[in-house]
Amino acid sequence: MGTKVVCAGTFDHLHPGHVEFLKQAKTIGDELTVIVARDETVQRIKGFLPSHNEELRRNNVEGTNIPDLVVLGNLDTDLFHILDKLEPDVIALGYDQRVSEDEILKRFPGCRVVRLSAFQPEHYKSSHYRNTSKS
Repeated sequence: MGTKVVCAGTFDHLHPGHVEFLKQAKTIGDELTVIVARDETVQRIKGFLPSHNEELRRNNVEGTNIPDLVVLGNLDTDLFHILDKLEPDVIALGYDQRVSEDEILKRFPGCRVVRLSAFQPEHYKSSHYRNTSKS
């Protein structure tokens, strides 16, 4: 059995930065699973709803043909709960994701955490797209 990699995000306004994030995550192992955040979770954590609903965001990530599996996150307040089911070997984090690597390692001691590189964040950041779509 190969190395299972998991990454997660909102993936609103799917852009080249997201695609690069997925490509980098894919190179770490043999099987990439992407967790797309539920609308309710985004609202709770970021304080606003994504511009695109969770089904569209999931379909857009699937449409890149990079991940082997794309799933919607759980509705539990414990964001790590889904990882119990997915049992990843590696968790790939985006350069700007505010997730504690120590917290992940404490909860999943056999897992490796990799922080991925930014890809032109001055151009490709979801907040840029969100702000321009409101104009």
